Amino acid sequence: MTLLRLIDLEVRYGAIRALQDVNVDVSEGEIVALLGANGAGKTTTLRTISGLARPVKGSVQFAGREIHRLPPHEVVGLGIGHAPEGRRIFPQMSVLENLEMGAYRRRGDLHQDTERVYSLFPVLKQRRRQDGGTLSGGEQQMLAIGRALMSAPRLLLLDEPSMGLAPLVVETIFSIISEIRKTGTTILLVEQNAAQALALADRAYVLENGRVVMADKARTLLNNERVRAAYLGEGAA
Repeated sequence: MTLLRLIDLEVRYGAIRALQDVNVDVSEGEIVALLGANGAGKTTTLRTISGLARPVKGSVQFAGREIHRLPPHEVVGLGIGHAPEGRRIFPQMSVLENLEMGAYRRRGDLHQDTERVYSLFPVLKQRRRQDGGTLSGGEQQMLAIGRALMSAPRLLLLDEPSMGLAPLVVETIFSIISEIRKTGTTILLVEQNAAQALALADRAYVLENGRVVMADKARTLLNNERVRAAYLGEGAA
């Protein structure tokens, strides 16, 4: 079943066309990666899905419903969580308070949701009373992902989860992303670490200058000479 569909999406920032004729499908249960250089339109794509940017053309459909005119809080309420680029945690709030902020659209006892996050990120339970700003970069990334999971999303948007992290921490983050998918959460992943993203994803799209220029199974793109030369740091054969 197609959970998310972007159709002929065009987004502008003033006179700058950030996205043009973007078409992306994400099926339920998949991990789909968006690859591309800085400025290719990856973050804008996620922001448009979340309601933080408005398309001037095209549509965003989630579970068969058009959502591109909805405000962000209603998008969250429909089942889309977003861990943004740069983490954007609340540094002067505790880890637990940050997590609770992610559940602002939920009602009732949040204990089960919190424990689910703690099971994925045990260090957050250990640090639950610490201010978010005192955590390491990797712990802050875990907190950003955990906060997005507190909304119990059907679709999780991850924007550059490995940015600025040490290799061992990156391995941990990607292992946890795989575990999140096993719980039934669909994931749309923006990631400049193309090798890690393609090794994890089922399918991927490559964006250049706001357009989709390639789309295929992740394994196929991992072996594509153009992708390897442009995003994996390898010279074309």
